[in-house]
Amino acid sequence: MKDAAPETAPETFYLKDYTPFGFEVQSVELTFRLAPKATRVLSRIHFAPKPGAANPEFFLHGEQLTLISAAVDGAPVTPTLTEGGLTCDVPDRPFVWEAEVEIDPQGNTALEGLYMSNGMYCTQCEAEGFRKITYYPDRPDVMSTFRVRIEGDEPVKLSNGNPTASGAGWAEWHDPWPKPAYLFALVAGDLVNHPDSFTTMSGKEVELNIWVRPGDEGKCAFGMEALKKSMKWDEDVYGREYDLDIFNIVAVDDFNMGAMENKGLNIFNSSCVLASPETSTDANFERIEAIIAHEYFHNWTGNRITCRDWFQLCLKEGLTVFRDAQFTADMRSAPVKRISDVIDLRARQFPEDGGPLAHPVRPEQFQEINNFYTATIYEKGAEVIGMLKRLVGDEDYAKAVTLYFDRHDGQACTIEDWLKVFEDATGRDLSQFKRWYSQAGTPHLKVSEDYTDGTYTLTFEQSTPPTPGQPDKDPRVIPIAVGLLGPNGDEVCATRVLEMTEAKQSFTFDGLAAKPVPSVLREFSAPVILERDTSNAERAFLLAHDTDPFNRWEAGNALAREARVAMVLEGAAPDADYLDALQKLLRDDSQDPAFRALVLSPPSQSDIAQTLFERGHAPDPQKIFDAAETFAQTLAQQLADSLPRLYADTTVSGAYSPDAISCGKRDLNGRILSLLTRLDGGQQAARQYEDADNMTQQYAALACLLKAEKGDAQSQAFFDQWKGDRLVMDKWFALQIASAAPETAASVARDLTQHDLFTLKNPNRFRAVMGALAGHHAGFHHASGAGYRLLAENLIALDKLNPQTTARMCAAFQTWKRYDADRQALIRTELERIAGTEGLSRDTTEMVTRILDA
Repeated sequence: MKDAAPETAPETFYLKDYTPFGFEVQSVELTFRLAPKATRVLSRIHFAPKPGAANPEFFLHGEQLTLISAAVDGAPVTPTLTEGGLTCDVPDRPFVWEAEVEIDPQGNTALEGLYMSNGMYCTQCEAEGFRKITYYPDRPDVMSTFRVRIEGDEPVKLSNGNPTASGAGWAEWHDPWPKPAYLFALVAGDLVNHPDSFTTMSGKEVELNIWVRPGDEGKCAFGMEALKKSMKWDEDVYGREYDLDIFNIVAVDDFNMGAMENKGLNIFNSSCVLASPETSTDANFERIEAIIAHEYFHNWTGNRITCRDWFQLCLKEGLTVFRDAQFTADMRSAPVKRISDVIDLRARQFPEDGGPLAHPVRPEQFQEINNFYTATIYEKGAEVIGMLKRLVGDEDYAKAVTLYFDRHDGQACTIEDWLKVFEDATGRDLSQFKRWYSQAGTPHLKVSEDYTDGTYTLTFEQSTPPTPGQPDKDPRVIPIAVGLLGPNGDEVCATRVLEMTEAKQSFTFDGLAAKPVPSVLREFSAPVILERDTSNAERAFLLAHDTDPFNRWEAGNALAREARVAMVLEGAAPDADYLDALQKLLRDDSQDPAFRALVLSPPSQSDIAQTLFERGHAPDPQKIFDAAETFAQTLAQQLADSLPRLYADTTVSGAYSPDAISCGKRDLNGRILSLLTRLDGGQQAARQYEDADNMTQQYAALACLLKAEKGDAQSQAFFDQWKGDRLVMDKWFALQIASAAPETAASVARDLTQHDLFTLKNPNRFRAVMGALAGHHAGFHHASGAGYRLLAENLIALDKLNPQTTARMCAAFQTWKRYDADRQALIRTELERIAGTEGLSRDTTEMVTRILDA
């Protein structure tokens, strides 16, 4: 018996409708008899009616399952198969439910539940994948201990918890910590391990393993060191000790996300754990370090304490993103990490907040929960934690988080539980602060100032534009970190956090000898859009003198933005003052190379498009592209005499190391090489390509050559060298599109979809091509509409195989209303084509419908 087909109209789920499951799950025993197309899953589950639940319905989720048999207390039963599961009559007392189902891992191209990746069995159960493995109450507030037996010919068989027994063709595991089904994991295949160990702060030795396919053993060392650093950091900073005897990580080629925090058995997208100097860039190393930390930190903020329902997803994700950002700041450069995070927030979350996909950090409704693994949940959720910490202070933050662990260990919690520990620990009323969780949209913070007789007054007005379903917004609590600089550049008032609670509010600073220059929103103390009338002269002053690294970068970024806007709208020449400021900073060897590299990085072309849109102009992607090219060429020419020396001074010699200082120098070196290539026709880039002994330098040189249309030979050599390495090939695919001219980007991408190494079935490869196209602003938005058509065609094709990845890629269209009428018409045509596709998944239907309804 198979489940009925899904209904046509997707069901909408609401936070207000939450009701607890009527039964307790006391223990779970699972047996897997593995076979590629016909795996049998036997479940034996001890249920008991929940005290106080009156005549609860016994409903178990299940999708794409063939039910072989079912029994209650050993007696066969015939359940009623319903939409998405089954119901059955059960006794009003504790009982044992048994079922046997058959599933098809090999045919599971959606990569949810139990599926196969290059001959390896693996699982992905978050958010609702476990229901594709067996019948179960697949919801995060149902927690239980699990015993698992795996039977098959595969030499390695892994599951959650600790190993308890094994023999020829079988292995058994027991997870003693109650968990929801979304944290269940199983892996079986021909794998080899990179072993190590870690001694916890209580003296317990934990076995550590990174499991990979044969041939990848040499790419595990960095990931293992990152894991051990994460375990030590979580003990030192949060007092959290690991709680099992073993911790396993498995690298999987086909994976929809970056990684998954399954209890004791983290499953990683291969790109997020495998690293070597020859095949990985500096950015890959830093990303791997951060993701390993993130998934490990989930052991407490997500596993030991989980979320009551999926509306509370930010409870585990926002907090864990905040924790992994703290970790990276401690391991590398705190200012550079903060600037990088804000760049990412503005590039991904701000457009989401200002468009048709806007939703609160804690949504109130959804149709498909997979569509809410968004920048708002993760990155904005982390910003909310950061604001809370800034408001209460470091000491009270530590006190409240400790109380959270002590009070809620082993529970499935809500945002209310999280805020209550802060109220209890600090005595503060956080009812207004809670609006950050319930209101969508990015607040705009307008600033005005007055200086009279030694008193300086800053007046702030906050407002949040309407978002879908929320036309009106109430004032939020906004922590505004402010410092003041004197006319000579000295700091006359150190950073002070102003707590704004009203729609309009003023703050004064007394005893000043002269009108100061304000440094507002230091460290980006709140995720808002700051609106303040200022001059380029003041921005240049802050770039030169501000003691806050973030606002110093922000001043340079604002100068760059204004210069680009003037070039696009007025045909102006690149701003001479900004060019001069850049040159001075670039030549200042006392400054952190990573910081200089960030200042040298211009605002993205999408950022300029959004700025133009906000100022009432329909952005022209080609003009934005041309302005970026003109500016870069002008900067290169003005630095012509300095570039060779700067390149030599920032070249890192000796054995490769992914440490922060070396990475920063290589980043700056690569940006200098791109300028130098504009002048020497790629001569230095060609030499670097030939001499490179690491992927960072090789890839940077190839990118410069392709951009200069001089890299055909090197591109072919790169392909020939690395065609056997799937992760390096993802880089090659993406680079072909990123370096293409706007008028050819779509045709290059189309040709790549016909390449022998392209496949729709691997999310990394699909994102390497279609993600690169969507990220090529002028190419994707070329007036021909070719980029829109190609993406739509591939989304329609992919939806039949992998709805989750398809739906997430639909976000490439979310900013469509900011462009001219012709482009809007082209995009609407493609969105309607996708929406009209027969059999379109629930995931993609929801996304396209929300975007069309903008």
